[in-house]
Amino acid sequence: MTKKSQYMSNPVKDSEDLCKKADLLRAKSAFKEAVPDYLNSILIERNNAKSYYGLGICYKHMENYSKAIRYLEKAAELDENSYETFFELGVCHLLEGIPCGAIKNFVRAIQINPENPDAILQLGISHELCEEYDMALMIYQKLIENSPDYIRAYDHKSSLLMKMERYKEASFVLNRIMKLDPTYHKAYVGIGICFDKLGKKADAQRYYRKFLLNKPESAQADFVKTRMQKLRGQKTPTNVLSLV
Repeated sequence: MTKKSQYMSNPVKDSEDLCKKADLLRAKSAFKEAVPDYLNSILIERNNAKSYYGLGICYKHMENYSKAIRYLEKAAELDENSYETFFELGVCHLLEGIPCGAIKNFVRAIQINPENPDAILQLGISHELCEEYDMALMIYQKLIENSPDYIRAYDHKSSLLMKMERYKEASFVLNRIMKLDPTYHKAYVGIGICFDKLGKKADAQRYYRKFLLNKPESAQADFVKTRMQKLRGQKTPTNVLSLV
């Protein structure tokens, strides 16, 4: 008896049972092990959107993004109102290096659930990766206005402003981050770099020192120490590479 024929007594129920089994495996991060059960579920019931979704997520975690996109697109075709499906489709396009292809999926996710800031942030990131910087900045700003406590929006906006060499504006955004979360020490480095680029050496050193006081062992500590030595006019050790 084939696998397909043994499930024919109640195909919809059997498909759902296999999907649930695969879901449990996926929840345990057993992505490779979950794939056959999702495939068998689809073999029995071709219109099982949940199985296509689960299969797509497994392939995403297995870093086979082209397959993930294929199965998530089928899930989206079967369920046009699933926020999770369109969000994950957008993420997989980003991971596959197709940011412009991600945009339509994040737009659809936002249409389904406009209150969730994650899809809005990813939409901004997608436009940024497509080098549509003005659009990305507008999206980050709208997200800040709608979700004023969502620090990731400030973080991405400040990083993009620094990329565009708009250091004064970036420093204002980073200051707002520090007011929201004084323990977000990455902001100290960002403000230090902004002042550094603006030629305000004393201010730059002040923020670099604040960062080192709180994060002396961080991955950025060597960079900060190197910049402080240069700003003080000291010779930089030959074994440390300056990143600025």
